[in-house]
Amino acid sequence: MTQAPTQTSHTAPDQSTLDISFEPLSHTPRVAVIGYGRWGRQCHSYLISLVPGLQLFGVASSDAAKRQQICNDWNCKAYESLDDAIADPEVDVIVLATPNNTHCDFSVRALEAGKHVVTDKVMCLSLEECERMAAAAQSNHRLLSVFQNRRRDGDFLTLQNAISDGTLGEVKWIEMAWQGMGMWGGWRGQLSAGGGRLYDLGAHLIDQLCLLFPQRVESVYCRLHRDFEDTDVESEALVVIGFEGGRTGIADLSSRAAISKPRFYAHGDKATFIKHGLDPQENAMIAGDIDSAREDPDTFARIKGPHIDQALPTLPGRWRDYYENLAEALTNGTTPLVTLSSARRTMTVLDAALQSARSGEVIRPNAPGAH
Repeated sequence: MTQAPTQTSHTAPDQSTLDISFEPLSHTPRVAVIGYGRWGRQCHSYLISLVPGLQLFGVASSDAAKRQQICNDWNCKAYESLDDAIADPEVDVIVLATPNNTHCDFSVRALEAGKHVVTDKVMCLSLEECERMAAAAQSNHRLLSVFQNRRRDGDFLTLQNAISDGTLGEVKWIEMAWQGMGMWGGWRGQLSAGGGRLYDLGAHLIDQLCLLFPQRVESVYCRLHRDFEDTDVESEALVVIGFEGGRTGIADLSSRAAISKPRFYAHGDKATFIKHGLDPQENAMIAGDIDSAREDPDTFARIKGPHIDQALPTLPGRWRDYYENLAEALTNGTTPLVTLSSARRTMTVLDAALQSARSGEVIRPNAPGAH
């Protein structure tokens, strides 16, 4: 791929400036979920209800029929709007299961009302919005985190472990893909609402790459295709991230792929890791029993090198870890599973990718390594 002249993106602040101090809660955190679409209902409300250390206190929906469903489903309060939820003094935490373009404004409003906030991914639509949200969290001494449940996918944990225990040797090249056939409907098919695969699934892949390669981000290149006549969101997205020390991370997303690439492909100087298929937790969760999720042995990863060639059983994934950790963070001061600094690092890369797609140039963001 021919690289155009480079340009520099935003300058990132010292990551220590993103530390947030707040007074731990002395009671079980009371949580209000905003939005009762599929993900608000089947994911956030469901997972929160499984955590003894959290109380699903309420859910907000502008739809009167859904508000009745909320009362029937969860025996909790049903709010008409975000404003109603943040006006309730008993609510401690706001979880945003709303379109991506609302995350920044809704987060700032909730933080300024004294609530802790969890946004679904993508955190927001730009680095500028991320910094506005971070400033509101800091000035109001409230926790702000992003629901990156895919950090607890079993296949990702398996690759992460194979790297950390040295099975693959030194890894400098990782490719991730999430592909399918056809474009989504609803707000996810509208660019103005923050739709498209890069914001939706790319936010997961970039976050995972930034965890596996904690080194400083040196360059970002992105190419987008828009091949669908009836939507303005991308049909294809390719992001190439250069990390310090000659490391490369690739996120490949498509809505025109009837045959998908491997979900993970990584090679080190001892062995190569390849893994097809998706983590089974989502389907089990939608069926109402996430704990029943089991990986099909036929889709176990394979590792191959000069001295090894074998299937690698998938480690158990556990999405509920996110909300169990949130309860500990709010009551005991435990470090959040998704810190604000790591969320900002992911947004720095995503923001640079969008700049690159617009300009056709490689972007060199001043993004520190993880710490």
